[in-house]
Amino acid sequence: MSEQVDPGRKPVSRWRVVLSQVLACLALDFLLIGLGMSISFVTMVLPEVLDAKEGLSLNKKQASWFGSMAFLCQPFGSLFSGPLLDYFGRKRALFLVNIPHVVAWLLMHYAWNVPSLFIANALLGIGTGIMEAPSITYVGEVSDPSLRGFLTTLTNGFTSTGIFVAYLLGTVLPWRQAALVALVVPLLTMLLVLFVPETPVWLLSKGRKKEALQSLCRLRGWVNPEDVKEEFDKLIQYGDEIQKCVICVTEGKTEMACEHSKMNFFRKIIYKFKYILMVKETTKPLLLVMAYFLFHSMSGFIPIRPNMVNFCKALGMKYDSKVIVVFVGAILIPINIVAAIIIKRIGKRKLILSALLCNAISCLAISIYATTRLSPDVFSYEFSTFPDKKDILPVVLFMLLVCTNSLGIPWVLLSEVFSFRSRGMATSLAAAYSYVIYFIATKTNYNLEAFFHISGTFAIYAAFGIGGTIYLYLFLPETERKDLTEIEAFFKGDRRIYADDCFINSFRKKPKDIHDADKPMLVNYNCNDIAKA
Repeated sequence: MSEQVDPGRKPVSRWRVVLSQVLACLALDFLLIGLGMSISFVTMVLPEVLDAKEGLSLNKKQASWFGSMAFLCQPFGSLFSGPLLDYFGRKRALFLVNIPHVVAWLLMHYAWNVPSLFIANALLGIGTGIMEAPSITYVGEVSDPSLRGFLTTLTNGFTSTGIFVAYLLGTVLPWRQAALVALVVPLLTMLLVLFVPETPVWLLSKGRKKEALQSLCRLRGWVNPEDVKEEFDKLIQYGDEIQKCVICVTEGKTEMACEHSKMNFFRKIIYKFKYILMVKETTKPLLLVMAYFLFHSMSGFIPIRPNMVNFCKALGMKYDSKVIVVFVGAILIPINIVAAIIIKRIGKRKLILSALLCNAISCLAISIYATTRLSPDVFSYEFSTFPDKKDILPVVLFMLLVCTNSLGIPWVLLSEVFSFRSRGMATSLAAAYSYVIYFIATKTNYNLEAFFHISGTFAIYAAFGIGGTIYLYLFLPETERKDLTEIEAFFKGDRRIYADDCFINSFRKKPKDIHDADKPMLVNYNCNDIAKA
């Protein structure tokens, strides 16, 4: 039986709850600014070193590899991020992941030849890959369901801020000096991480109940233990479940201690894949986010991002290409803020579907413009083919592409769709896969444009967007305002088609809502006893 609420106790201010979680995510926000700078810095370096007459110089093929090198290396970092996250915890992982970027920015500043430049970019990619799982997991575990959608979507805004800062630095400073300025971000992040709390669910997974309660009290507005009793009871129940041997639970045994804990390292790895990764509450969301990453990355903006300055010139945009690129970085910030606001009203599912469909329409519009207004000889990797005539229409079409693509939120889904047991590994695998797709998208842009011209290339990107809209309409569930245990129970179910509207329901019986999933009975714990322990 739960405790009666003390009528004399003042309710916790909502602003205080929000402020505590926003401050907890402050170090993460700076981490994401650094991430945004690392993935976009090459955009400003590439036009300066492509066929440069003095200093470091890259030919067209080297430039193509340089533009996609970071994406090729990011999966290696992502694969390390899962074990790092589970072993060291979320907080310490947020500190350690900055080290590769500190080295990378220094090497980028002092790069003396082409190999050193490639190594610096590769380190930026590895560092970015390592960052993904800790950053995504942390915000998902410290926020309550009513704020998770807003906070996770808002993180895209800080990544966009990093993109804007990189574009701005590359415009006002030589790229070597800009790299040195960028070094400040990971150093400041490491300092801020020292002041953030560890996530309660990770502490509970290690049996540290007192610290978990203290962390939850801080994250819910610096409150007393009795103010978070209901939520902490749920976390305790969940923590007890995740500490049980997953093999024994699967086989119907109830003992906490078992012989499986004495297995050697390699057998543990095998069983971890079998009983944690290869179960439907992991494979179903993993396949879903992998499909979303494919459609999102192949929908126009990401493939041309490393070569964006030259692409703007090839499309015949009226204004200076570097100014346009800086404006792109600036407009990403309010777009992501808008997404964070509207996601609470319309939910993640409607936002994702509408953004991907509008993105496909934007790609189709660029394809039609390139077909009717550009010469077939125009090639964004060849200066001599750029058109002399400048127009405002391609600027408008390109900005529509940027805005609609920025409303996509594949990284937000990673913060909430996986169960705790598989969250570290599954998130790192999904992040590694996403960067493989990003590499393929950016690397093949050169080949697609060489074979199919800009018009054909963007027609292909439009087809990916339309196909992705149809797929996600059928298989993407709504997770907004659902807590992590509800989402995990949801994916354990047998539903395959998640669309829930009048059109799809006319072909089948109405499915159960996520709230109808069986929920475990809660054990009543005394928060004050735990706090005093």
